[in-house]
Amino acid sequence: MIVCDNTQRRYALHTAHTTYQMAADADGRLLHLYYGKRTDAPRTIAPPHNDPGCWPDLLPQEYPAPGLGDNHAPFFAPEWSDGSRAAALHFAGAEVCPAQEVLPGLPSFHTGGETLRITLQDPQSLTVTLRYTVFADCDLITRSAVVENTGSAPVTLRGVPSGVVDFARKDLDLITFDGAWAAERTPFRGPVRPGVQSIGSVGGIPTHAHNPAVVLCAPDATENRGDCWGLALVYSGNFRIQTERTTAGIRVSAGIEPYGFAWPLAPGECFSTPELALVYSEQGLGGMSRCFHDAVRSHLLRGRWRDLTAPRPVLLNSWEACYFTFNEEKLLTLARAAKTAGADLFVLDDGWFRGRNSDTTSLGDWVADCAKLPEGVPGLCRKIKALGLDFGIWVEPEAISPDSDLYRAHPDWALQIPGRDTLEIRHQYTLDFSRADVREGIWQQLTALLDSCPVRYLKWDVNRSLANVWSAALPADRQGEVYHRYVLGLYELQQRLVDRYPDLLLENCAGGGARFDFGMLYYSPQIWCSDNTDALDRLMIQYGTSFFYPPCVMGAHYSTVPNHTTGRTASVEARMAAALSGTFGFELDLTQYTPEQLDELRPFVDFYHAHGALLRTGTLYRLCPPDGGAAWAIAAPDGSEAVVFASGCVLDGRSLPLPFAAGHHAYRAAMLATGLEGCTERYSGESLAVHGLPLPALRGNMPGFLCHLQQED
Repeated sequence: MIVCDNTQRRYALHTAHTTYQMAADADGRLLHLYYGKRTDAPRTIAPPHNDPGCWPDLLPQEYPAPGLGDNHAPFFAPEWSDGSRAAALHFAGAEVCPAQEVLPGLPSFHTGGETLRITLQDPQSLTVTLRYTVFADCDLITRSAVVENTGSAPVTLRGVPSGVVDFARKDLDLITFDGAWAAERTPFRGPVRPGVQSIGSVGGIPTHAHNPAVVLCAPDATENRGDCWGLALVYSGNFRIQTERTTAGIRVSAGIEPYGFAWPLAPGECFSTPELALVYSEQGLGGMSRCFHDAVRSHLLRGRWRDLTAPRPVLLNSWEACYFTFNEEKLLTLARAAKTAGADLFVLDDGWFRGRNSDTTSLGDWVADCAKLPEGVPGLCRKIKALGLDFGIWVEPEAISPDSDLYRAHPDWALQIPGRDTLEIRHQYTLDFSRADVREGIWQQLTALLDSCPVRYLKWDVNRSLANVWSAALPADRQGEVYHRYVLGLYELQQRLVDRYPDLLLENCAGGGARFDFGMLYYSPQIWCSDNTDALDRLMIQYGTSFFYPPCVMGAHYSTVPNHTTGRTASVEARMAAALSGTFGFELDLTQYTPEQLDELRPFVDFYHAHGALLRTGTLYRLCPPDGGAAWAIAAPDGSEAVVFASGCVLDGRSLPLPFAAGHHAYRAAMLATGLEGCTERYSGESLAVHGLPLPALRGNMPGFLCHLQQED
């Protein structure tokens, strides 16, 4: 619900449990008043904030502008034709729109409620329209801004935030989600210190280093209680999220990274920012996460795969089984083993296209290598289908090898700066997706592939960050558009894919999890979480990912031991616990398994087929954080059914209280762990909630435990 009081110039956004309040002061400045627990009581503009002569540094402004007294670290930076960078944004009006507005060319949360539009104007003919959409069912509020040049002279945007939130309190903690390849999204928590702290990317994609999402929380906030605010960008390119703590409080700004960004606006032109998603919860970090999970499932995923109750295929990916060395018979033998293990889909990974025998060549030439596939992709697909499996394939459409027919024909299609050596990373360059002709060339190759046979799954990968960012299609004074136009081009091409192939299961990947963000989830219902499939490392990777993203979007596979990344071993149950918590599939050479070993996998595959809807739609509870082990549960919203997972050192005989257990019901628990197969126990809901589910004491290399709970009455 939105309260729009234009008489008093006061505005409130209400979700089921939260309230966001703003007001324009006597000098026409739009001030942020409150964001927190639901209240109908309006906050007042207290002195000195209601003094027209108040120094702007003290004002909690909804969309602060630089150069005229607000000396916070600037984010919004319009540059005028005289070279000055300043703005004075004054309130000019507000209105409520009954439906959410579409962001041109950008992903966004959708099917929301009302949208509040607040207009701010600068005297030099610049208008900023702030847009707030309320998703009351999941306590989500989204923000974006549209900047319009309403004057007669050009203006260049050197920085433009999606949103800014001021907090009066200064004792907040900041949690960021950082890491590296094979160690993505590790939570780091510490107090917001005086001055500026920021995370971001200048690599053209978010990269493995930082995820475009942060949490601010009370210092005493825990998993289950305390004030928590989550902020996440719906964007897949360069970004910055910064906090600045001053004597007035803490300001958080989020948007496109200003480095390398310069967007000229001719008279009458507009620029729309990416969306910023906001959640507040007083139910701790777990409550905040569950709001984001509900929002993703209900308001971000689209198309056929948005229905999470429908079956999702169990796949086998060929990469760790074959790498680049295979022929058709080897692939078919692998597919037969996958079928025996219960898989539904066979995915042909890298190495299938012309001349691709290592990572040094052929990216951009998306035509089958007949030395490996004598009848091409259609022939292999036909034979895979005859085995009773669907077929999927891997591509890396944004990359081009210097040793490729495409590069020899179109060297100017790669991002490269004239007069400088073009940087090779992984023996490849990056295609200039800011150009429509480049995208069209790749589109023609992709559609030829996808139209040649019934491809049911496409893994879209990107394995390097951008460098040499300069486009031959733009003049010198517009090179500051390339980074953002690249992202818009990526979105356009993936939108064309999902429009033309609505039944295609698209999975995004970026060297693992370097582009795991809300923007990509708008196009693909799952993202490869990390190239690291080690059961112990996955505890932390998937734990950190779960703060904003639900388990059903995390690409997770069961792999071999010793693990190809870490060399560690882990039990079947521990590896299955990590994989079953995500999209579930296999990433190993099943042809090396004996019939008895393949039979050992079937109960887990059958479990996923039987309970996949619960795992995809259920509510996540992080029961024990990862520290050599972890425990978590996915429960039906009414608590009638749940799966409890545990692995590692937590399997020491302790008991885990289950917050979702309904006290007036009895539960039957079916165990799945070595030595406990088929074992069942009966517990009261009250006992599970208060005393907890007893975990077995298991020894050995990374033990694992799964338990299915079902109400009996």
